[in-house]
Amino acid sequence: MNKARILVVDDDVDIGNMEQTVLEKAGYDVVRAFSGTDALLKLNDYNVDLVLLDLMLPGLSGESILPKISERTKGIPVIIVSAKIDADSRVNMLMEGACDYVTKPFDTRELVARIALRLKEKSSPSVLSYDDILLDDAAHSVTCCGKAVQLTPTEYKILKMLLEKPSEVVTKSSLIDKVSSENEDCTESSLKTHISHLRGKLKNISGKDYIESVWGIGFKMK
Repeated sequence: MNKARILVVDDDVDIGNMEQTVLEKAGYDVVRAFSGTDALLKLNDYNVDLVLLDLMLPGLSGESILPKISERTKGIPVIIVSAKIDADSRVNMLMEGACDYVTKPFDTRELVARIALRLKEKSSPSVLSYDDILLDDAAHSVTCCGKAVQLTPTEYKILKMLLEKPSEVVTKSSLIDKVSSENEDCTESSLKTHISHLRGKLKNISGKDYIESVWGIGFKMK
């Protein structure tokens, strides 16, 4: 079996060396880049399966090259690894196409686990459909009746879970666990708000209510 190849983009040589050692020990091939421009060049030269991207890079910053990486890699997961810990940075990067955000300093076991999860998700079927709804996970896009639906990262995660098992009830606890595991606090009350907003966005386009509440348990597609 071919090893998954990971592009590590970080100008800090010591951190990059540590990441390379940990990843190679976990069974991955590693390609290194030390600046934003270098990262884009490496993407032209190598086929990669995942990108670890620092934000504070010389020349082109991580923020500026993230959209370019998303365009060139067509759905390859990008995990931000940065010392920036503010919520605005995390939210902005997730909205720009990153699939995860890890703050420095980090536990190497957690980083490896997150990488394994993202690669597993990448290998799953990328297109989910239900009635007039189409979710393309590779493009991280949702359409309804052929029109684009602008969802928050949390709404997207919720819809994806519902579409993965459209005939089954997805429990509130599993939805909360999924959302909270990815750097976002979620309670039963806020979950209901997210579901309500998701329902509204889909209904505004199609006139249909696609999501059904199952009292005391969770939610399912109608």
